[in-house]
Amino acid sequence: MEFDKLVDATGLNCPLPILRCKKGLSEINENQILKVISTDAGSVKDFNAFCVQTGHELLQFDSEGGTYTFYIKKRENQ
Repeated sequence: MEFDKLVDATGLNCPLPILRCKKGLSEINENQILKVISTDAGSVKDFNAFCVQTGHELLQFDSEGGTYTFYIKKRENQ
């Protein structure tokens, strides 16, 4: 999947992957896509909850060998 910005949060534990994601989202425009890579198993639940709470769209989630990749579409400003 194509993306507009990459956030590498590998090696970081909660809440740092979410905080890095929030910072990354603040640096892109609405409807652009942020790719986040994490190695924190808790981030799967965290990113799902984050997207539900904030209105951003989790487009895709991949898991391979203890690495979790999220593609998040930034919501439109309302």
